[in-house]
Amino acid sequence: MKTYTGQKIIDAVTVTTTSSAVSIRGATKVMLVGQRSADAGGTTAFSATVSVDGVNYVAYNKWIDNVTNSNVQTLTRVTSKAIAAANGFIFLTMSPEDTFAWIKVTVTETADGTHSAWLYLENEA
Repeated sequence: MKTYTGQKIIDAVTVTTTSSAVSIRGATKVMLVGQRSADAGGTTAFSATVSVDGVNYVAYNKWIDNVTNSNVQTLTRVTSKAIAAANGFIFLTMSPEDTFAWIKVTVTETADGTHSAWLYLENEA
């Protein structure tokens, strides 16, 4: 049986911010949801660093983006995803073959806006 958990890890910040470390140990799926609001023309970029030991972090560059493509294309993998000059949401899914113990999410602000981020995890029970 699968279980699902979600948590808001960055809550309505107005400057570039990095979350505390969040345990993703044992997760079979990891999804990042980002929100930009109070837009006046700037940009918000969402990215993450990952770790196997909770001490040494590296940039995660294999997020699966939900961009539209045709059946002949492979999955689009990105290091970050931005919302430019609009209010809205993004979501990214961690590549399923990757297993890390910890993650930190960063929202990078350019010019303005309010930024939030959530992590959703799927686990085998």
